[in-house]
Amino acid sequence: MDAGLPKAPTAKPSAAGWQDTIALVGFILVASGQASNQILARGLAGSVPPFSLAFFRWSIIAIGLAPFAIAEIRDGKIPMAQNAWPILVAGFLGMFLCGGPVYVAGITTTAIHIALIMALSPIVVLLISAALGIEHIGSLQWLGTGLALAGALLIVSGGHLETFTRSAAAWGDLLVVLAMLGWSGYTLMQSRVAPRASLLARVSLFAAAGALCSLPPAVREMWIEPAQVFNVRALEAYVFAGLVPGLLAYAGFAWLGGKFGSVRTSLVLYVAPIASALLSWVILGEPPTLLHLLGGTLILGGVWASLRK
Repeated sequence: MDAGLPKAPTAKPSAAGWQDTIALVGFILVASGQASNQILARGLAGSVPPFSLAFFRWSIIAIGLAPFAIAEIRDGKIPMAQNAWPILVAGFLGMFLCGGPVYVAGITTTAIHIALIMALSPIVVLLISAALGIEHIGSLQWLGTGLALAGALLIVSGGHLETFTRSAAAWGDLLVVLAMLGWSGYTLMQSRVAPRASLLARVSLFAAAGALCSLPPAVREMWIEPAQVFNVRALEAYVFAGLVPGLLAYAGFAWLGGKFGSVRTSLVLYVAPIASALLSWVILGEPPTLLHLLGGTLILGGVWASLRK
């Protein structure tokens, strides 16, 4: 008989344990949302005109987040007179250059290539910051930078430096390099434009600027190939691009930043290329090769070393 014995305490998950679980799930979902844009670029492979796709994607994001921007403009947190040109430049760098050119690149290069090259952005931001005197680069950071750039060169060249300039895939990779440089400039600018505003309010305005920049080539596509721009498949692509790697990814990133801080949230940087590789394998049937693994290890290891401080 054990009726008089005290019962063993029931184990309950700690608050810290729940927080870690939420963080892990959040990182995976946000990274997968970001990676889905690269999967979309490769999966469509030019079947939906690229700048029309970019225009509708950024328009959906701008409209979806407009309530945040409108409220903060009314509150005086975003003085438009002083910020109109910076918003346009940031939208051009981060949204226009990371829109249509990436979808064009998906015709000839893989989603894994796109993800790994885009992962170089923190290295470029670090180098620009050092050149402007904002950041000091130590020996470990220089080593990390060298490793990451070596990994990128390996990925872009396919291991054959003498022939990569004549490869269609390599030219697609070079378009992604252009997008990555644009994103690096956007990263440096975006927190300095209307700094009192929230991330989501700024993203709404940057997305509107990106849509505006994408409109002229999109109109050309609508005029030349209207059947490809206006059909059910294209509509599905616009909605998916606007919602998943758009509203959900940006809102999720902002939520993670508010809950766990910007430093921990930056770990998404390391999860996104892995998510892209797995999604590319499962959805597109393009598994990572030994070259991807080696180049990816150099890039992500180099980025980790460069940002370790």
